[in-house]
Amino acid sequence: MCKPRQPQWQRSNVGFENPEQNSPGDSLRDIQDLSLNLKLSLDGEKSEGTGTFDNSLDSIDRKSNLENAFLKLSNGIIGGTEKASLMEKAEQNVSGSRFPVLRSKKYIFVIAVDCDSVSDIPKIIKTIMDVAGKENSIGLILSTSLSICEVHSLLISGSISPLDFDALICNSGGDLYYPSTSSEDGTGLPFSVDLDYQSHIEYRWGGEGLRKTLVRWATSVNEKKGQIVSEDESRSTVHCYTFDVKEPESIPPVKELRKLMRIQALRCNVIYCQNGTTLNVIPVLASRAQALRYLYIRWGMELSGIVVFAGECGDTDYEGLLRGVHKTVILKGIGNTALKLHSNRTYPLDHVLPFDSPNIHHAEGCSNEEIRSSLRKLQVSKE
Repeated sequence: MCKPRQPQWQRSNVGFENPEQNSPGDSLRDIQDLSLNLKLSLDGEKSEGTGTFDNSLDSIDRKSNLENAFLKLSNGIIGGTEKASLMEKAEQNVSGSRFPVLRSKKYIFVIAVDCDSVSDIPKIIKTIMDVAGKENSIGLILSTSLSICEVHSLLISGSISPLDFDALICNSGGDLYYPSTSSEDGTGLPFSVDLDYQSHIEYRWGGEGLRKTLVRWATSVNEKKGQIVSEDESRSTVHCYTFDVKEPESIPPVKELRKLMRIQALRCNVIYCQNGTTLNVIPVLASRAQALRYLYIRWGMELSGIVVFAGECGDTDYEGLLRGVHKTVILKGIGNTALKLHSNRTYPLDHVLPFDSPNIHHAEGCSNEEIRSSLRKLQVSKE
């Protein structure tokens, strides 16, 4: 389970036990939840107070701490946004974001399909959204190795509104975002970052020292085998260092690269994505599975109501998405090319995946009716 190594928020039990769907009290509880971000301090400790906006912003010092924390945790996403506008935009996100509604959903559909071609993702998203329908009882989460900029471009190309999602797990779990109608940061994207999640995964993150070590590693590989690995600064973020890989078969497996970093006292998660053409390096506490566990604890989602949609194979973090008490629909014929990423294992993938679990069903394809049939067999009903 998601075990914080340092204080993250002041959790209130009010409203988390058996909440009534669309209860009028949700709006008040959401304000209390959202005010938690306003109580961050630079040393990661919880500030004292009652959890209200007045107490959080009643002094210039606290306001200054908020600005500094926001700048520190959102570096690479907000970019060069002026300090004077950060407070105003944070307050706008507090009033405009919809993410606390996750706990009122009966089911959460998590789209974690690692397609052989990125261009196939919008079609699968639309199919699953069509199955979910317009029911308010079903939430949608996108879980991917792509950066938030890539996700936004992909959604726009498929004529999909970002507001159709309740959360977006990007960079293989290195970043967690929520749609926002009022976000006007330096990127111009309609998303707000979860600062508490960033604070959580910051534990033992190597930061710039890790990045420099990875760059030296890439240089040594290139000296021996040619230009096959290069840093992709445009897709990298504060908690995800991305590298382009031209020849996936020429670089060491995940386990060896992680071991190399550990020898130098640098802990991290190494994930090969997009059929091995991309390498994401994220904090040791971050992953797509970890982000789901975080959402479960943070917003009180019902684990048994989570349905993960995945392909027959995927990125090297694939197996983590299938384990657990949640339900899983495996789409036949999707992600088969990624099998080569798992070929250097010391054990077969099917030895560690619970394919015989009653919570996992293999759909015959990725059509609307085939997905509906799988959901019926998993006893997932919108009624």
